[in-house]
Amino acid sequence: MTELIHLDAVTALRAFRSLELSPVELLDAVIARIERANGDRHTGVNAFTETLFDEARAEAKLAESAYLRAARAQEPTAPLLGIPVATKERHSLAGRRIEQGLAAHAGRVAEVDHPVIERVQRAGGIVHARTTTPEFSCATVTHSAMWGVTRNPWNLDATPGGSSGGAGAALAAGMTTLATASDIAGSTRVPAAFTGTVGYKAPYGRIPGLPPLCADWYRGDGPMGRTVADTALLASVMSGRHPVDHTSWGPEGVPIALPEDPVDALRGVRIGFSPDLGAFPVEPEVEAATADVVARLEKAGAVVVPVDLPWTGEQVVRTIFAHFGQILAPAMTREAGAVTELAPYAQRFIADARRAAERDDLVNSFVLDAAMQRELAAAMAGVDVLLCPTNAVTALTADDNYLDGIDIAGHHREHYWAAHLTSPFNVANRCPVLAVPSGTASNGVPTGVQVVGHPFDEEAVFRVGAGIEALVPRKPWPDLEV
Repeated sequence: MTELIHLDAVTALRAFRSLELSPVELLDAVIARIERANGDRHTGVNAFTETLFDEARAEAKLAESAYLRAARAQEPTAPLLGIPVATKERHSLAGRRIEQGLAAHAGRVAEVDHPVIERVQRAGGIVHARTTTPEFSCATVTHSAMWGVTRNPWNLDATPGGSSGGAGAALAAGMTTLATASDIAGSTRVPAAFTGTVGYKAPYGRIPGLPPLCADWYRGDGPMGRTVADTALLASVMSGRHPVDHTSWGPEGVPIALPEDPVDALRGVRIGFSPDLGAFPVEPEVEAATADVVARLEKAGAVVVPVDLPWTGEQVVRTIFAHFGQILAPAMTREAGAVTELAPYAQRFIADARRAAERDDLVNSFVLDAAMQRELAAAMAGVDVLLCPTNAVTALTADDNYLDGIDIAGHHREHYWAAHLTSPFNVANRCPVLAVPSGTASNGVPTGVQVVGHPFDEEAVFRVGAGIEALVPRKPWPDLEV
């Protein structure tokens, strides 16, 4: 069972097609793991808002029959046929609750499938569970009054990150094979780094969303997996133009090319490296893990070039909160009802964003965005990708609200989002970014790096990410029992 629960999707699909493994066997192993390790809002990982085991078992039996028919007829099968996929609660599933952790939404039922749900199911993926988030997906910790505290399988005192914390926790604990996520300031990449998994923030519009907030150019939906190949597979299923989202673009279902020899493919690749993006204090263990990745890349033949960014912490905070003050805070207030009913972290977010909106109007937020985008483009001139840490810290406490800010490497920052080097690439949201593991800190929590590409260059970040995955040793996945 241990082998099955952490089996990657690409290998599982190959075993399904050869009839060496049944989708029923894989799903049964995953469900048994959930029943043993997930716990509830008070104990264990607590990664799910609900499970859909009966429906999933019926779908797994249908997938098993489909593989038998395909083997006899020597026909192809759907790209995710029989693979368990845990979906983020904010990705609406028609007829199921869509609450986003908000008391004002308690009992609300979705009328339509989110485009990524539609595509996952059409590709044969089996939605067996839905994953936890903080309220309105507005924090990098995952806890709420509605769903309780979600914990990191590597260290139950730590958060798996947020807002796609349930997705990262489920993957690391072996409670799903693939997961859907979303990202407006790092909500895919932060939990990927903290859970030793892989997360992808696609260029804006490459993966369709739902109106009206799909029009927000900071946001995007995306895939998470335990390997780069799995994440690329799910990205290819989710991507492409969709009639619901007018911002969506590109072909649907096109595989993302991965090198046959990922280490050899690094030879001669020019990688810009910034240990702090000029704006973030970074803890020594994170610095050391990132430096180790750089050394391994250079030994493999990549050309690593130090790059300087003129960004400051104050600039980053002002830029992103000017945007959130004009778009996300009003949307949250409209959706959430009484702000006083929200979690403390959500109240703090809205208050900070409202103050920022008083300082910078929408046009000035464009000016701030453009400045960071221009500075990033200048820094990346002459390199193929940019490499930097994902998180500046080795962990955040699972149930903390961080209302007093955070201390990082001897520096105090008033907003705990300084613990993550992710939001600049939502400002520059046409850049694809792949988050991959870089090691493990002394507290047992994984660390990670981001591979940032030039606008729309998805192939480059997957090529380099696959190389890093091949170079960096991985520890065995955590073994948990409630």
